[in-house]
Amino acid sequence: MGKRKGGNKGVDASSFTRLNIDSCERTSKDSAALAKTSLEEVEEVVEERTESSFSDSAPPSSIIGSDKTSADYYFDSYSHFGIHEEMLKDTIRTKAYQNAIYHNTFLFKDKVVLDVGAGTGILSLFCAKAGAKHVYALECSQMADMAKEIVEVNGYSNVITVVKGKVEEIDLPVSHVDIIISEWMGYFLLFENMLSTVLCARDRWLVEDGIVLPDKASLYLTAIEDADYKEDKIEFWNNVYGFNMNCIKKQAMMEPLVDTVDHNQIVTNCQLLKTMDISKMAIGDASFTAPFKLVAERNDFIHAFVAYFDVSFTQCHKPMGFSTGPRSKATHWKQTVLYLEDVLTICEGEALVGSITVEPNKKNPRDIEIMLKYSLSGQRSQVSRTQYYKMR
Repeated sequence: MGKRKGGNKGVDASSFTRLNIDSCERTSKDSAALAKTSLEEVEEVVEERTESSFSDSAPPSSIIGSDKTSADYYFDSYSHFGIHEEMLKDTIRTKAYQNAIYHNTFLFKDKVVLDVGAGTGILSLFCAKAGAKHVYALECSQMADMAKEIVEVNGYSNVITVVKGKVEEIDLPVSHVDIIISEWMGYFLLFENMLSTVLCARDRWLVEDGIVLPDKASLYLTAIEDADYKEDKIEFWNNVYGFNMNCIKKQAMMEPLVDTVDHNQIVTNCQLLKTMDISKMAIGDASFTAPFKLVAERNDFIHAFVAYFDVSFTQCHKPMGFSTGPRSKATHWKQTVLYLEDVLTICEGEALVGSITVEPNKKNPRDIEIMLKYSLSGQRSQVSRTQYYKMR
């Protein structure tokens, strides 16, 4: 995936001239009222505007190849060492788990642990070293065979048992476990839908008052200026060596981009959309509609929404975790960019309001359907639109 050349750090003097920025004073009664609107009031407005859902409202055009999903190659992709190398070298991710385990050995001492989606078995090794009585490393891909060898060569065969298979299909040698640990998060937090597998394991084997690590995950939304990259990746299709390929542009708009965003591109505040308590939530809670209100922190343009997530280990002696946001150190999850059809001109203090609906694709639950409804009633832009996206 390409890297951005870097967004504008605010609007320069020439841009202010084009914007007639002097007229961008926040004296409009409508804009002022909107900026002061509480999130609860926004939610009421959203409910009025969001009467339809994916079940009764479909995108105006389907995505080319939408009948094909990632189901066939999902598990096979985790058989290749490259993806595990990338995750292990993500020190923000791996060190967070290591620290949560090593700094809280009292949680693991003489406990039975289930590692869901064990991969190379690195988390299982951490748990074994922290004093776990036994660890069951559950892995569905061919990497399970490598994990067995890794466990053996490191001298933990008496503590770690690698189990090859799917949570929904296999039986463990024990009826209950004390702790479930997993690195289940995907792009946009929910891509690949491994969360449902962790919840299934929780419901099948976790003892009452057992621990899930990590136990909290929160999804956030913000808005950015991204003219250069949008021009390069989206507007490119308007004129390809003199030919109109605009039909591809429509498809490109519907596919979220996973990339690293420069924090200087952020134009608005960041809005919490959803916090998931992995210890208590139901599988269906991963589908949701959440309102948002993003208030501009400067005069600028908006080209895209950006989603990211935070992960927390709140059961530790001292709460720990990490963020995948643009203001934090980069992780392999990067951020998820959702480009807008419109270029919005927003003035400081004006609010971009709307709702986001997220749910798994009905054909392949590992893919995600996203519906964004947004509106801006500002001095320089008035827009109300619904856009659909699909992560696959």
